Amino acid sequence: MAVPRRPAGGPVNPVTGGVSGALPPLVDPVPQLSAEERARYSRHLLLGAIGDEGQRRLRAASVFVVGAGGLGAPVLMYLAAAGVGRITVIDDDEVDLGNLQRQVIHSVPAIGRPKVESARDRLAELAPGVRVEAVHARLDAVNIDALLEGHDLVMDGSDNFATRYLVSDACEIAGIPVVWGTIDRFRAQLAVFWSRPPAPVDPVTLRDLYPAPPPPGSVPSCAEAGVVGALCGTVGSMMVMETVKLITGAGRPLLGRLVLMDLLETTHRTVTIRPDPSRAPVTSLPEGTDETCAVRPADLDDVPTVSAADLAAELADAGSSGSVAPVLVDVRGAGERAVAMIDPSVWVPLDSVAEVATDPTGVLGRAAARGPIVVYCKSGIRSARAAAMLTGAGFAGVRSLEGGIEAWTRDVDPSLPGY
Repeated sequence: MAVPRRPAGGPVNPVTGGVSGALPPLVDPVPQLSAEERARYSRHLLLGAIGDEGQRRLRAASVFVVGAGGLGAPVLMYLAAAGVGRITVIDDDEVDLGNLQRQVIHSVPAIGRPKVESARDRLAELAPGVRVEAVHARLDAVNIDALLEGHDLVMDGSDNFATRYLVSDACEIAGIPVVWGTIDRFRAQLAVFWSRPPAPVDPVTLRDLYPAPPPPGSVPSCAEAGVVGALCGTVGSMMVMETVKLITGAGRPLLGRLVLMDLLETTHRTVTIRPDPSRAPVTSLPEGTDETCAVRPADLDDVPTVSAADLAAELADAGSSGSVAPVLVDVRGAGERAVAMIDPSVWVPLDSVAEVATDPTGVLGRAAARGPIVVYCKSGIRSARAAAMLTGAGFAGVRSLEGGIEAWTRDVDPSLPGY
């Protein structure tokens, strides 16, 4: 099945008058609100930019939300509270204790449940008149076309590059607007993309801003670098505001602009995004699933690896037989090591490996003198890069722990906390 297409220019009229940069409403309104709805949304009805007609447009809208995690949690709550009539949310993950620092839609009793089911139940309590469809699955090139069908707008709160580019490409083909946000430690980015906006607005997509995803493992995820919980609420609320503006025609949406914010420094700036005239438009999606950003890159395929179970056996055998034991080198960040580590291990952050490797009397040189080095990180991608660096620097027999400390926790030592 092809990705559903919105006709060029969409079901809207050209921009005329109003606020500079404003767009016509994305959604036609329902005929009327019920008495209960008028009471519930009375604060919206008092706003001239939204009012009764805008609220009826929200009631008629169908929004597709990617992710029920850090950004998805506030997005879902404020979408439902705003009275959006239909919300579909997709996520393949389950709630764990480490989510609750920022994913405020979930609670302790929801630990172990699919996030989409936890979110659906919470929204039923908050806004019982809103139709919520929960999809417990991974979004991929096989299912995205059918899932997008019938939705007016997509909100992308995903946490990996493969999904972000998949969503962007599918929506570029379909002509569906995307409200996009990313978070990293204390910083965030926010934008609106639309491949076929009403004339005379220029079309802009994620690939006009970032033509291709970065190499796998080169940018730490929130699980590796951390994120302050309040940032999720700030960005998620702003994403919903952009959605409300698009649906109702209120204000000036962020289409063609990128917001950059840093909550630690309390800075906020906006830059212009322009279409890349040299970029070929996306016309099709790859066959099958796209995990290219979730696996280690091809240039690391030759790096020797060892499984967690085999490494544990080697360490145990060395202890009982007196043979030389592998020496573990942790290349994660300081914050990650503070959460969990394999003991004993020496610590050399990835960005220091190349420099430290040049000193034969340094920590890596001393580690190699004690035994064969096994490098580990969270999932095995950064450790493979470090192992390749060490091999190139002349270290012999260096291996990477396959699956990283996640595999070690799963297969060897479940007492270690996850993150």
